[in-house]
Amino acid sequence: MQLSVKGKQIDVGDALRQHVESALASIVEKYFGRAIEAHVVFSREAHLLRSDISVHVHRDMIIQGQATAGDAYAAFDAAAGHIGKRIRRHKRRLTDHHGRVRDGGNADTGDVDATLAARSYVLAAEPEDGSDTGEAGDQPVIVAEMACEIPSLTVGEAVMRMDLADVPSFIFRNRAHGGVNVVYRRRDGHIGWVDPGHTDASLGSKDNS
Repeated sequence: MQLSVKGKQIDVGDALRQHVESALASIVEKYFGRAIEAHVVFSREAHLLRSDISVHVHRDMIIQGQATAGDAYAAFDAAAGHIGKRIRRHKRRLTDHHGRVRDGGNADTGDVDATLAARSYVLAAEPEDGSDTGEAGDQPVIVAEMACEIPSLTVGEAVMRMDLADVPSFIFRNRAHGGVNVVYRRRDGHIGWVDPGHTDASLGSKDNS
């Protein structure tokens, strides 16, 4: 596993780097054998230190965690603990992910197991003072662009991926019919699910395992 440990205005010594490497190997390799890469960033947040962890497990699965504490070791251990908790929560799905029996497609949806190639964009935030950015009309300013893939998953697997990546929403290709869907975290704590092509379908009629 390729490991990057960096500090923003913080000196990351060899002892901390070795602690990070040992702890991540113990947590991740227990379930995945070998991850592709991991990035750990330490930064200051007020009077505390923050640790952000991102582990690229395989091509389209990322696990993330973050925490703050009084020192770098405690911040990292807490963030790693969050990652470990998420992995244990989804242990059954992760261990049998590649051995699952997948639903077949049909002539209308094509190969529902295939990922979709897409482009991902980062847009500039609007100024807090509401001043004009100089762009014509409502066209946003693109500050970054990258290639990405939309994985083919069941609804349950998409919710798992969203939880592991610790993100507010997740876009995926619904394995049941091949359409592009979105799951997201609602403010009330529940999970929202958007399925544009199947407005009259109920949760009970779909494969959401």
